[in-house]
Amino acid sequence: MSALTIFTDSEATTPVWQSTDAEAIRQKLNAKNVRFERWEADRDLGESPTPETVINAYQHAIDRLVAEKGYQSWDVISMRADNPQKEALRGKFLNEHTHGEDEVRFFVEGAGLFCLHLDGHIYQILCEKNDLISVPAGTPHWFDMGSSPHFTAIRIFDNQEGWIANFTGDTIADAYPRLP
Repeated sequence: MSALTIFTDSEATTPVWQSTDAEAIRQKLNAKNVRFERWEADRDLGESPTPETVINAYQHAIDRLVAEKGYQSWDVISMRADNPQKEALRGKFLNEHTHGEDEVRFFVEGAGLFCLHLDGHIYQILCEKNDLISVPAGTPHWFDMGSSPHFTAIRIFDNQEGWIANFTGDTIADAYPRLP
């Protein structure tokens, strides 16, 4: 179940707001210029869908975003617990960073935790199957895929180069809850 937990950026143990209601989450995030939506596939994706099957199932929604925001490229990323690089990748994504473009992710299966550092608060969004999040360009954030990652997501980009991070050097992410 999707969830939003908000902390102050000076108190990592006591949330100031929490919800698992998708509409309440959408409203809180939209108020901060963060897009949060729920999408549905237009077909059954089966047990282990190929990237092409995933894109085809959501092409209608991708086309809508491309028309609205001018995004230029998209791909599919999958991460599993047996990936030999999972620890290094988790460590990289756990460092606070920004992007020069929106970071758009749609979770086809599994889950991941986006943590946004906004206006003196930390917004932790547990994204699960059917969740779309769009983190605005320039927003300090980090991502936790957990110690046993399991997710497939569509990544949508403003540029052809794809994911480019600008690390802030701030260690704030170390203080906040992580996925097990």
